[in-house]
Amino acid sequence: MTDPRPVVLVVDDEPHILSFLAHNLAADGYLVHTAPTLRHARSKLNAHSPDLAILDVGLPDGAGYDLCSEIRNADPLCVRFSPDLAVIMLTARSEEVDRVRGFQRGADDYVAKPFHYPELIARVDAVLRRTLSRRAGDVVQAAGINLDLGTREVLVEGKPVDLSTKEFMLLAALARDPRRVFRKQELLEVVWGFRSPGSTRTLDSHASRLRRKLRATATDRSYITNVWGVGYRLVGVEDA
Repeated sequence: MTDPRPVVLVVDDEPHILSFLAHNLAADGYLVHTAPTLRHARSKLNAHSPDLAILDVGLPDGAGYDLCSEIRNADPLCVRFSPDLAVIMLTARSEEVDRVRGFQRGADDYVAKPFHYPELIARVDAVLRRTLSRRAGDVVQAAGINLDLGTREVLVEGKPVDLSTKEFMLLAALARDPRRVFRKQELLEVVWGFRSPGSTRTLDSHASRLRRKLRATATDRSYITNVWGVGYRLVGVEDA
């Protein structure tokens, strides 16, 4: 069963802050992950798909501002986290220019060190209310298929279907423009990040498995068609 608690990633190079926030946020009902560096943070973003990231500005291997920019500029089809996740900058720099820089990079809020926990948790609650309500409506609908990009849940004619990450990303890419034929190389770039021409065997095998899963879930029809010599497209109800 999926844990219903909002997920928070805390990124800070001070162990006592990581420990303090992990303990208190967990006590307040959040599922908390921590990272002391940008490298660890990037890994945990994809591993845990947080709803909120609390980012320290000064980290051993870079600036929290840069990670905030990476989050906002990420392709939602190529990462496992939402580029719209909430971001709070946590830093000892309290000058106005630093706050402005954080907001320009896409931060939702800013808390200066030393901070009082009651204020921080109030800001966490407020930011998550805004962002989660926005993401709740981030649904792609096409050809009897509903994809929730926030929760990564898929319904085919009202019935849930369990997809792997790459299968979900492939289906989401096709569903965003259901009348269009996507070239295979284009799908390899969007879903797998391949920038140079290569074998399409990986794409073809995933498309075949995805087609079988969709067909088995609801009506016995093909939801994805292979346009010979070009690529793939979603088959609409009117095409069936």
